[in-house]
Amino acid sequence: MRDSDDVTRPICRISPIEYAPEDYFQPIRIRDMFPREAPLEVDLGCGDGSFLVAMGQKHPDRNYLGTERLLGRVRNTCRKADRARLANVRMLLVESGYVVTHLLPPETTSRFYLMFPDPWPKRRHWQRRLIQPDFLRAAAVALMEGGQLCIKTDDADYFGYIGNVAAECRDFARETWEEDVPQTDFERHYLAQGRTIYSLCLIKR
Repeated sequence: MRDSDDVTRPICRISPIEYAPEDYFQPIRIRDMFPREAPLEVDLGCGDGSFLVAMGQKHPDRNYLGTERLLGRVRNTCRKADRARLANVRMLLVESGYVVTHLLPPETTSRFYLMFPDPWPKRRHWQRRLIQPDFLRAAAVALMEGGQLCIKTDDADYFGYIGNVAAECRDFARETWEEDVPQTDFERHYLAQGRTIYSLCLIKR
């Protein structure tokens, strides 16, 4: 999330695609973000926005929200969505964990995407990983019944760690995620290097 001094300060949006909540300490109103109601899918840490925009183009009947904590990435994503004239894509300049834990109202999200999150490979840094028990519980609250948390990573150790954390969370059942979705820049890069891509889907019970 942004520094605490920025939380309540008026924000000059860089694009109509960027959504700036009136209050960063209250759940956002999904109906204020999009021009029409539709299933909401959230790309957590959307990077350069290529996956988010591709999904918005592929599924115009769904709404897509991207989260990012870096302003440059938000600007790039907004430009891509503006050029594609996507009315079903919005961006939040807020850290992903905070969005899931504090900003998304209960049972409003049909799917989360977590594409190649930072694995924080050193054990002393594992507490910085997004996938933690508290995060999974918050994601379960935000998801509708049967909603999904879909994850991809190229890091085998992190994939095993995610599986272990998920196994301890009774809110989700684990399945293999094999859906054909657009590749992210990271995924194309890793595949070109011959790396294995690991994926799973956690389904809210």
